Amino acid sequence: MSIIEQNRKFMHCPSFKEGMAQSDQSKEVSAPPFHNAREGEAIVLPAFTGNFTTPSYADLLDIRRSLRNYADKPMTQQELAFMLWSAQGIQFTRAHSSLRPTPSGGARHPFETYIAVRSVEGLEAGLYHYVPQEDIGEKHATIWKKSDAIAPEKITEMLAGQKWAEKAPVVLFYTCVPYRAEWRYVNMAHRVMLIDLGHLGQNAMLSAAALGMGSCCMAAFDQGACDSVLALDGINEYTVYAIAVGTAEAAK
Repeated sequence: MSIIEQNRKFMHCPSFKEGMAQSDQSKEVSAPPFHNAREGEAIVLPAFTGNFTTPSYADLLDIRRSLRNYADKPMTQQELAFMLWSAQGIQFTRAHSSLRPTPSGGARHPFETYIAVRSVEGLEAGLYHYVPQEDIGEKHATIWKKSDAIAPEKITEMLAGQKWAEKAPVVLFYTCVPYRAEWRYVNMAHRVMLIDLGHLGQNAMLSAAALGMGSCCMAAFDQGACDSVLALDGINEYTVYAIAVGTAEAAK
């Protein structure tokens, strides 16, 4: 079977009834936590209280486009808080599940959010980790600083040579903690997680458009460079997505 044939087969839907009978959940193994441990300095970003750019949802869909040319304009803390909450914020929890603005198979939400900040008002440039369990039911966002600013050339390396992303006020890096989904879906989890990732990316892009900004989702990145900078082991947690966000550069 060729690689293309293998990949096509991977996209087929297996028997969930048979597969889940072998899961750790079915064996009554305790569910993994739906968040990573906190570390670093905690900073609370205020909830967004401004006006959105479009009068209707249809208008919002009309203006959503991938953006690669960014103005030298900082993002506000409120805007960043809304971007983070709209994709990964926790609205409420029940048992081993967390309910969020984006859907996820089994409400497992196996993703973490890291933010490479270049230009956000009142926030030092650096690498931050979003910790949504600090703000359950709220729309503000708590982030924890992990390290100082990432050099522009390192951002380019992480994003497989996409130099334009250096100018974005923030780049969101989404990582996967696979056992959160494997606990329920075993070897079927990885297909489900890829579907979930699309939901997350669409929410992020629509939120950027609603705030009067643009964004660009990137499937192309340097796996080793991203995992190294984010201090991931590449097995139990690894990078799966990146989204640059910022205001569009004025037309010349």
